[in-house]
Amino acid sequence: MNPALEEDPALVNTSPEDGGWFFKMTIADEGELDGLMDEDGYKAFVEGL
Repeated sequence: MNPALEEDPALVNTSPEDGGWFFKMTIADEGELDGLMDEDGYKAFVEGL
């Protein structure tokens, strides 16, 4: 859990990729990341909705 969110919950919206994270996790099989979208892919997906 991110203790910074207790003091400033708005970090979730203002800094989601830096200080506004909820939790960190460890991935056992990094190959599973290959199927995920990158930032550009996600933006293209959202724009196509």
